[in-house]
Amino acid sequence: MIGRMRERMVAACDGASKGNPGPAGWAWVVSDDDERTPARWAAGPLGRATNNVAELTALERLLAAVDPDVPLEIRMDSQYAMKAVTTWLPGWKRNGWKTAAGKPVANQDLVVRIDELLAGRSVEFRYVPAHQADGDPLNDFADRAASQAASVQEAAGSALGSSEPPPSPDTPSGAGAARRKAPHRTGGTASSRTGGGASGRTIKAKFPGRCLCGRSYAAGEKIAKNAQGWGHPECRTAEG
Repeated sequence: MIGRMRERMVAACDGASKGNPGPAGWAWVVSDDDERTPARWAAGPLGRATNNVAELTALERLLAAVDPDVPLEIRMDSQYAMKAVTTWLPGWKRNGWKTAAGKPVANQDLVVRIDELLAGRSVEFRYVPAHQADGDPLNDFADRAASQAASVQEAAGSALGSSEPPPSPDTPSGAGAARRKAPHRTGGTASSRTGGGASGRTIKAKFPGRCLCGRSYAAGEKIAKNAQGWGHPECRTAEG
């Protein structure tokens, strides 16, 4: 169990699906005392699964790995997973695990397990935008580890002696990234981001990636360029 004898821990988790659904993986990482440097991490395969399942699994594995007595800050780029456990979950429980529309809650087994793991512990969720040149280093690490696990379908992590996961092909870097980087944010969605320079052109993605909204896109799926990178055409439109 990670976290004994520490007053507070900062961590990140992420999931990836190459096709959504497609080959999927999960990953989590906990920081060193500086709250930015990865100290311990783990990642694993899920076979064929959706991005939402991968995101929830990453959160479940992180909570199971950390001592419940240690206050925890969790950084995530998944709006769905965060809202599922912080906003929607109380209503789902009151409705007998049914949505407001009366339908069964998707991925209920994972949500129930996460609810059990959150009981009686201090957890703060913090949204961080994905794939930013100056983005959160813990989230970036978890993103790369989950992507690698999805691609190779093998477990990895510090306990297994694994090296740091490779760079993500859709993470900005270098001089071009400096022109695309966005300011730090702790919340918001694609519809609340601003910025000009959006192009009306759409292309087919050569590689799988993830939009700034937090959802993945598959190779061959149509994407469009906005002021901060490539993503879903509707997210470009939402930026205005």
